[in-house]
Amino acid sequence: MAPNSDPYGMRGDRANIHPMQHHVSRSTRGKIMGERAGFRGCTIWFTGYSGAGKSTLAFALEDYLCSKGIPAYVLDGDNIRHGLNSNLGFSPEDREENIRRVAEVARLFADSGVVCITSFISPYLKDRESARKVHEKDGLKFLEIFVDAPLAVCEERDVKGLYKKARAGLIKGFTGIDQIYEPPANPDLNMKTAEFGIDESIQQIVTKLEEHGIVPDHAIDSIKELFIPAEHLDSAKAEAASLKTLSIDKVDLQWVQVLSEGWATPLTGFMREAEYLQSLHFNSAGNGRATSQSVPIVLAASTADKERLHGEKAITLVHSGKPVAILRNPEFYEHRKEERCARTFGTTHAGHPYIKMIMDSGDWLVGGDLEVFERIRWNDGLDQYRLKPNELRKKFTELGADAVFAFQLRNPIHNGHALLMSDTRRQLLEQGYKNPTLLLHPLGGWTKDDDVPLDVRMAQHHAVLEAGILDPKSTVLAIFPSPMLYAGPTEVQWHAKARMATGANFYIVGRDPAGMPHPETKKDLYNMFHGAKVLELSPGLQKLSIIPFREASYNTKNKQMEFFDATRKEEFDNISGTKMRKLARDGEQPPSGFMGDAAWKILADHYQSKK
Repeated sequence: MAPNSDPYGMRGDRANIHPMQHHVSRSTRGKIMGERAGFRGCTIWFTGYSGAGKSTLAFALEDYLCSKGIPAYVLDGDNIRHGLNSNLGFSPEDREENIRRVAEVARLFADSGVVCITSFISPYLKDRESARKVHEKDGLKFLEIFVDAPLAVCEERDVKGLYKKARAGLIKGFTGIDQIYEPPANPDLNMKTAEFGIDESIQQIVTKLEEHGIVPDHAIDSIKELFIPAEHLDSAKAEAASLKTLSIDKVDLQWVQVLSEGWATPLTGFMREAEYLQSLHFNSAGNGRATSQSVPIVLAASTADKERLHGEKAITLVHSGKPVAILRNPEFYEHRKEERCARTFGTTHAGHPYIKMIMDSGDWLVGGDLEVFERIRWNDGLDQYRLKPNELRKKFTELGADAVFAFQLRNPIHNGHALLMSDTRRQLLEQGYKNPTLLLHPLGGWTKDDDVPLDVRMAQHHAVLEAGILDPKSTVLAIFPSPMLYAGPTEVQWHAKARMATGANFYIVGRDPAGMPHPETKKDLYNMFHGAKVLELSPGLQKLSIIPFREASYNTKNKQMEFFDATRKEEFDNISGTKMRKLARDGEQPPSGFMGDAAWKILADHYQSKK
């Protein structure tokens, strides 16, 4: 059928066609579509030469927005010409009709609340302007993005071999060869794909969408550090000296480090009441519910401090007499300790060490925006391993990592752990990744008294790497600064979310992660498998692939750690943590192949020093 035919005789009788009004408003659609409240319908129009990278960016943007809970859909030129516009050619008239139809379809998508992403050469200015007007007359946002790759670069890429055919005369009317392309005079965004990678380009686009109010600011995949810029530091310290102060303890300072380095992005400081309730009841943070934040990050204050500081516009936080940060626009609210503990830990038993800290803390919570003077340093010889999320991202880029798998631990590494990590890398290589990199990320904040201290664990981890039990070339050893809560499945979501800030896209979860025995019954507080199950279900962690812990036991026949095989269960011996600690305290050697010799000596020396 010719594109200009009128088989039903309707074109001359438009007076009989009446547009119908929807009963569902855009505001209502915005409330129910996606995981982030608000109407976000619009059209993002990519234009540029064939081979400029339009489709690559369009589909990457679609994937990114959907991963953030924002509905998005791509209308791609090649796909549309296989269906809706299969009856159109490439004459100027057919190109005009092609863009007219697409603009109308895009408008419908946008009106439904979807971010519609179009990828079309659309060579003519007047056609793109018509597409814009179709949207703007209905009050819909339209952003034109010029994918600005020079014709020579596009022809060199020639992914589909079309330029070669056009130069040989096999394709007529090919844009850039024998048909003109009219570049945008004033696009909303100019993307130079010859200069920037896909990830960087996507962040530029999402930043533009945020500027136009299409996406919330925390949809931008950037880490929000809370340090005062160097040029403002002197004036901030002078101001801090004039403010009233609030003393914080060591654990509070660890949370300041967590917040200031961006591990809890999008939080801008200690939680105010609304943020606290969102975390406590919905395990999330930010506008909407797509950003995971399963544990409240709060600052307790006494009644005396609350009465002394109430009404202040800013407070200086002081640790051991040293100012560390300014807390802006502080908000005091009731610290309902029992409710907090019940929801976070599933128990209120005061024998739980972190619950005891909560119960002993102030009766008020104070939230506000943090402005931190400088990076938190502990001067314990380990600060070089306390890499911020942005530093780890840079490190992985330098290593050429195309996949990052994280393993969190607060215990020494035995060869069973190493087997799991090495096997994960093997699986990723089989999936097609070229350089999967391990983030070996021990927790470095507060832990209970009977846990192995951080310095001992770090020395032991180094020994494992030096012995080649883990590959040092594909491993980054760093310290995660968070305190340990021992809150089981609730806390493991926090651990996973924080690793996403580093760029990790795979996360190994063990049995009973973040768990401990009940203080009274000594039975496990949490089901040992629930941590892994919860991570698979958790909103806000969709971009993180969860790798469940496979049980590794000592094979007495082969004298090495192997994955447990129930058909040969008589060959395996489960060496528990209790048994391992007893061997170490007694100065005995574990079975050969259980742990590297140097790593075991470090652990044994620690336990024997405590006798």
